[in-house]
Amino acid sequence: MKRFRDYGFKVGILNTGPKNTITDVGGVLVGHFTKIEGEDVRTGITIIDPGIKDLFSKKLPAAISVGNGAGKIAGSTQIEELGTIEAPIGLTNTLAVGPVTRGLIEVVIQNTPGVGKDDTVNVFVGETNDGFLNDIHKDSLSKKDVLKAYASRSPNFLIGNVGAGTGIRSFSFKSGMGTASRVIEVGENKYTLGVLTQPNFRGELTILGVPVGHILEGGARTPLRDNGSCMIVIATDAPLTSRQLKRVAKRAFFGMVRTGSVMLSGSGDYAIAFSTSRIGLEASGEVGRCLEEETLSKFFYAVADAVEESIYDSLFAAEALTGRDGNSFDALPKDKVVKILKENGR
Repeated sequence: MKRFRDYGFKVGILNTGPKNTITDVGGVLVGHFTKIEGEDVRTGITIIDPGIKDLFSKKLPAAISVGNGAGKIAGSTQIEELGTIEAPIGLTNTLAVGPVTRGLIEVVIQNTPGVGKDDTVNVFVGETNDGFLNDIHKDSLSKKDVLKAYASRSPNFLIGNVGAGTGIRSFSFKSGMGTASRVIEVGENKYTLGVLTQPNFRGELTILGVPVGHILEGGARTPLRDNGSCMIVIATDAPLTSRQLKRVAKRAFFGMVRTGSVMLSGSGDYAIAFSTSRIGLEASGEVGRCLEEETLSKFFYAVADAVEESIYDSLFAAEALTGRDGNSFDALPKDKVVKILKENGR
């Protein structure tokens, strides 16, 4: 599978990590469960594991930013209040948030001997609506499917029509899971920031500043429909506090907007960021050991560029798919898009 960068294009000036994926951040793993069944089930689950043993006890700094809040995510208010995550992150379809939440709780209980009988577990589950291709009212996903997704987690994972990206679309084309990473130099230190996206939104497709969707449609304006969503997961190994991670998460939406989204009124657009470094949780973390505020601008560039490229990757990796009631989305016509970009000097 050729990714966006394999065609000779580049987003921004920062270098990528070795794989240009979220798992370039050390320890982070991604797992998928994909369910394509009959004519009307096209859905799945994606798990992002920060890779910390006993995460329930050794919580990581985290933060959430909301671009447009027309969504049905789980677990966000405790993260907002306490500034930590204590479980792997899940992504799925809108009406499967319940079973995926329960499944992730089971993952934590099974893998953490220290969880007491009266302990509760806060898990974050994000969602987008794949109901055009998938019969979202069917009870298609279960707790067992979450365990399968968790068991499949790896530093090397697929993008496109897999997991939570199975039934989604962006603009007028089939999309899927996307990912990218950037390396940030701060003094003598190098840090990695990686993103995973589940883009399922409307807009006028723009790639590297070129109005590709407008050109593909022969100059016609893309009809604006008031729906769509995008989940963005951001991981970094930089020593950042929850407050600093929130500043980074806010900038994720700039990358989304560059691709042609304006986060319409019915869109659920969320970014969750976490650091695999626990320095930001220590008593002295805020002063002297975490990165200084002026260094964060480099992370703002990194997250915007990585999200932008990740969404391009989600389109370039996805394949055409037919689902519920014969509904279908075509794949992005990559050869035409590449030609348009090169004709416009990209």
